[in-house]
Amino acid sequence: MFPTNQKPMLALLLAIMLGSSLALAQKGPVEFSLRSIDGQTISSNSLRGEVVVLAFGASWLPLSKTQLQGIRKLADEYSSRGVVVYWVSTESEDPKSKNFASDDQLRAFAQKYGLKVTVLRDPDGPISKKFGIDQLPSIVIVEGRQCQ
Repeated sequence: MFPTNQKPMLALLLAIMLGSSLALAQKGPVEFSLRSIDGQTISSNSLRGEVVVLAFGASWLPLSKTQLQGIRKLADEYSSRGVVVYWVSTESEDPKSKNFASDDQLRAFAQKYGLKVTVLRDPDGPISKKFGIDQLPSIVIVEGRQCQ
């Protein structure tokens, strides 16, 4: 686990590695529940004690090579220290939406870009909005003790 005094260093490391908008969730407990493209539910309750990195994006806005490498490196190097990394698609699950992506399309996207982290869905972005995200891609770091 990262001591409190190392969180700014982790945030700086992420910002450099990922080259995207970064937010540290520090407003207190944050509750969320997201479905993976494999049908599992990942909730804030199940992540207590972990440092959670949520990389929000969409398949129509691919991550840059630097961001992909950063996510891979972060997941590989820090998983043993209590860091869990997820890529979260904000695309709609409604086939009538112009922002639609099926689970199969997201699997193909992850494979194409070498994303080896769990892909979660935030259809139309209510969880990203809860974190105050207003652009994609964006990264949110949540301390597990802040999860409810």
